[in-house]
Amino acid sequence: MELEKEIKQKSFKSPYHKLVLNILFSASWLNTLQNKTFKPYGISPQQYNILRILRGQQGKAVALSVLQERMIDKMSNASRLVDKLLLKKMVDRKQCPEDRRQVEISITEKGLDVLKQLDDKVNSLENSMNNVTEKEAAEVNRILDKMRD
Repeated sequence: MELEKEIKQKSFKSPYHKLVLNILFSASWLNTLQNKTFKPYGISPQQYNILRILRGQQGKAVALSVLQERMIDKMSNASRLVDKLLLKKMVDRKQCPEDRRQVEISITEKGLDVLKQLDDKVNSLENSMNNVTEKEAAEVNRILDKMRD
């Protein structure tokens, strides 16, 4: 559905103004879909992002700074997210033997199990965008990447 209909606005100051609003609206729409997907598992999209980063480490523990730099939402508090995942027993946190000031975080079997349960649901969420062709998706990605240059 067109943005004009979604937010009940007839016109915009410029195509750039509409672009900014469209990106913000679409991000919020996707975030809502993610929240609905992750809620039954007791995690947020940001916690899911942490778990995905850790799964990608293939069992290797990483410093909190690695999580912070790789997170999609740079405004998230990685330390607080890790604390919440610790309480849910989805991650482990240990002091680094080489540098006692640094902690290393790794994903637990429970965290891996939650991700495995979510894999099909996340794929289904991504596939729900099949009204956009692969060529169109590539073009949107190219434009968004260009925008951030």
